[in-house]
Amino acid sequence: MGHDQKNFSEAEKRGKLRLVASPDGRNGSVKIRQNNELYATVLGAGETVKHELKKDRYAYVQVARGSVKLNGTKLDAGDGAAISAEKTVELTGVDNTEVLLFDLA
Repeated sequence: MGHDQKNFSEAEKRGKLRLVASPDGRNGSVKIRQNNELYATVLGAGETVKHELKKDRYAYVQVARGSVKLNGTKLDAGDGAAISAEKTVELTGVDNTEVLLFDLA
């Protein structure tokens, strides 16, 4: 079984949550065979993005580089966090940061 591979530029992720993988491949994302979505963002200091979680969904955040505030809690490169009791995931850049957000069933 093959797999898709795609590059997303920093500009495509700058200041927004860029959908990079989804079950239906929408918005140019890579198609995956799971009921999950993967978003990537690149944020500068003070830049904020928000993601609303639907009912019965949770999120996992992984900081790839830099530092970010996740709903007010600071995370650094290499840190990860699971979010299950919140409806909104808010990410604010502390410095130049890259973050992955998994929206999971």
